[in-house]
Amino acid sequence: MDADDALFRLAPDHHRARADAEQLYRSVSQRLIRLLPTGSEIMHVGATAIADCLTKGDLDIMVRVDAGEFDEAELALASLFARSRSDPADGFAGFEDASASPHLGIQLVARGGAFDMFEKFRDRLNASPALLREYNALKRDHDGAAMEAYRSAKDRFIARTLRY
Repeated sequence: MDADDALFRLAPDHHRARADAEQLYRSVSQRLIRLLPTGSEIMHVGATAIADCLTKGDLDIMVRVDAGEFDEAELALASLFARSRSDPADGFAGFEDASASPHLGIQLVARGGAFDMFEKFRDRLNASPALLREYNALKRDHDGAAMEAYRSAKDRFIARTLRY
């Protein structure tokens, strides 16, 4: 982990970060459509997919596949992207492209599995101004703080949000 990864930093211009992420999403999703099994769902998730959400400026893409196609999709993604630092789990695999601008993260999930929740979280925040304000406050409170502290607080917030 380099020094930049040790701290959580918000993007200075969230509107620009969102536009950059959307542009990269359009490009990457077209590549993924040709690479992944037919029927795969490709979605822009994460802060740049949530209207008015503060962001560190990266792009998160969720790829959802049927459980029977998970291994095929995982191999296809591994042929193009590095595995992320996240722990692989049954029905989940993370990939990234740190050289992309903005930084690209891809979460592969099995449809209906335990990790098939990125879309639900995004949609809950898009539908609830109160939850979005709370999430933005959490991000502001952790701006410049240790990334691990931010991730821990974010994980608790996500778990609580998904229980609603």
